[in-house]
Amino acid sequence: MSNPLQQTIEALAKEKGIEPDVVISAIEEAVATASRKYYKTGENLKTRFNTETGQVDLFALKTVVEDVANAATEISLTEAREMYRPLYGDEVANSIELGDEMEFPKPTEVLGRIAAQTAKQVIFQKVREAERENIFAEYNQRIGEVVNGTVKRFENGDIIIEIGRIEAVLPRKEQSRAESYAPQERVRTVIKGVNRSAKGPQIVLSRTDPALLIKLFEQEVPEIYDGTVMIRGAVREAGDRAKVAVYSRDRDVDPVGACVGMKGTRVQAIIRELRGEKIDIVEWSEDAILFVTNGLSPAKVQRVSIVDDRERVMEVVVEDKQLSLAIGKKGQNVRLAAKLTGWRIDIKSEEEKRREVEAQFEGLESAPESEEAVDEPATTSDEPLPYSLAGVGDKTIRKLVDAGFVTSETVAAATVEQLSEIPGIGVKTAEKILAAAHGEPAERETTSERETTEDGGT
Repeated sequence: MSNPLQQTIEALAKEKGIEPDVVISAIEEAVATASRKYYKTGENLKTRFNTETGQVDLFALKTVVEDVANAATEISLTEAREMYRPLYGDEVANSIELGDEMEFPKPTEVLGRIAAQTAKQVIFQKVREAERENIFAEYNQRIGEVVNGTVKRFENGDIIIEIGRIEAVLPRKEQSRAESYAPQERVRTVIKGVNRSAKGPQIVLSRTDPALLIKLFEQEVPEIYDGTVMIRGAVREAGDRAKVAVYSRDRDVDPVGACVGMKGTRVQAIIRELRGEKIDIVEWSEDAILFVTNGLSPAKVQRVSIVDDRERVMEVVVEDKQLSLAIGKKGQNVRLAAKLTGWRIDIKSEEEKRREVEAQFEGLESAPESEEAVDEPATTSDEPLPYSLAGVGDKTIRKLVDAGFVTSETVAAATVEQLSEIPGIGVKTAEKILAAAHGEPAERETTSERETTEDGGT
């Protein structure tokens, strides 16, 4: 750089991480603001940074008009040409037209100390605004990224963490209850969001977001980093337990084994980073029943059935001794499995299910059992019966009439098979009816009636 001011601009831009043009623009605006405060003439003042001299030149702009209404901002065509002719010659002077803007240099040395202080404040403000905008743009694109930082201080339960050259906040609600930190301690967090505020962009960090768990797996498991194994879902109750669903795009690669690592080295590194948080790694599946079965790990499931496909409800039956493991401490295991799979899970033990089934059977057994009672018409006719048969009840004769046997002769001409096809009439009842229709002895009728009663016909 050829002059000290330009060198200063370059150094400031590098320190603040902004473009030198932003600093130059701030300086130009600062001098213009200070000039307006000093001159107070109502002129249209403009500034321009001179890269050769390292100075900021100040000009009063005037528009060329036919008739001047405001001498501070306008100049007549005749006057403008007369001013330019001795300086630049006839050709340049005659090229001036109505509507052109002319620059009239004004001194900046007279601005004084107060104006210089004003200029300094404007410069700092503009540079700070540019710096904030750069920080917001940079970190807004890095949401979900894991960053390393140093604990700086504590403010009302929040932790201020220094990441790079800026400070970020780890709010109390984004802290794991199993963790505590000391000043200057190194900590890994995930960028959760960036908020605009009057003091500048506030970068919000998290130690509880599932994105932190996913990024840690990406860092520890090469198969996830290169895309062979994919994480299809992750849920956490920070400090206690987490579940991760993984899927392999290569049949020869076991996704769960890849994440666990040799003797558990990979997952143990993540558990240490999360201060002892238990992690269940389960295999993802397109089959919802299989996925729910895997999701309830480490509990072993006996059987799973879909109760309501639309409402996404499943019933899971486990062995009695597996029930507490499947539900987990305060329902944690089943709650995380439900969040991971997207299904509402109703867990029952074998004993509970057996009692439920027995209750259903008892309900069925208490229902009417006889054929006649089940098949009895909803309404009965009050019309007189066209005939009667010794030892045969009126309800049975009504069934015969309803089936087309309207006379005792048609009944006598029928076969046992034809009569037993009538709802509510069994084979023994049909034999009794035919015996009565043929007028067989009463002893036989009595016997038949007893048989009919035994088989539930009348």
